[in-house]
Amino acid sequence: MRTIVTVQAVVTAADCDREPTAAELDAIDAEMPLISAQVELLDAQIMTLDRPVSELDARRIRRALGKVLAARRAAANLSGTTGMVPEVGA
Repeated sequence: MRTIVTVQAVVTAADCDREPTAAELDAIDAEMPLISAQVELLDAQIMTLDRPVSELDARRIRRALGKVLAARRAAANLSGTTGMVPEVGA
């Protein structure tokens, strides 16, 4: 028996199989301070899930939230001057 396979899949690559463009890599690089700050905030919040929040935990969360807000402000200011989008979603 012969198998029937579509030729279209060979001709056209799926979007998930391609490499990111230079513009996409630049957008990720511009977002990296915000991404890092959000990860730090998430880590601080995760640490408090299974225990009562101590003063040190609250301070850590406030500090991380301040970093997120500062990174968002910097990204917004950067987008106003260069035309870049501060948050590129997947």
